[in-house]
Amino acid sequence: MDTAGGEFPNLRMHYQPKPCMHCAEPPCVDACPLGAIYRRDDGIVLVDASKCDGCQICLAACPYEVLLYDSAANLVSKCTLCSHRVDQGLEPFCAICCEGEAIYFGDLADPASEVSKLVASRNAYVLLPDSGTGPAVHYCPPMEPRGLP
Repeated sequence: MDTAGGEFPNLRMHYQPKPCMHCAEPPCVDACPLGAIYRRDDGIVLVDASKCDGCQICLAACPYEVLLYDSAANLVSKCTLCSHRVDQGLEPFCAICCEGEAIYFGDLADPASEVSKLVASRNAYVLLPDSGTGPAVHYCPPMEPRGLP
C-alpha cells in the first residue's frame, strides 16, 4: 500500500499520550474511601499502596480513565510523575527519555519557566477543560509535517 502521495495523500497522525493529569482538584482523591490517593503540596497525585484495598471506586471517578487496576496485586496504580526524581530536583524519566523532545516538565505557575512559555506560545490545551479538575498536563497542537521523503 503506497501512502506517500498515493492512495492516502492527506493521511496524518499524531500520538497523544494520556498519563495521570495530576489535577488541581483530583476527583480520584475525593472518591477514595481510604485516603489512599492524595495530592502533594507540589501538585503530584500519588497512590499509597499500603492504604489501597483495590476497591476501584477511584477508577470510575477519574474522567480521564488513567488509573490502572492490577488484579494480581489488588491495587490501583498510576503515573507518579517520577516523584522520587522530582524530590531530588530531577526531571521525570518521560521528559528526559522522549527522543522527539515532545515532553516538557516545569513550573506552570512561573511565567518565566520554559514550560510556561511553551504553553503560551503554542496555544496549548488541556483535556476535558470543563471537568473542573484543573489538569496540570497540557498538550500543544501538532506541528506541521516537515516534508521528509
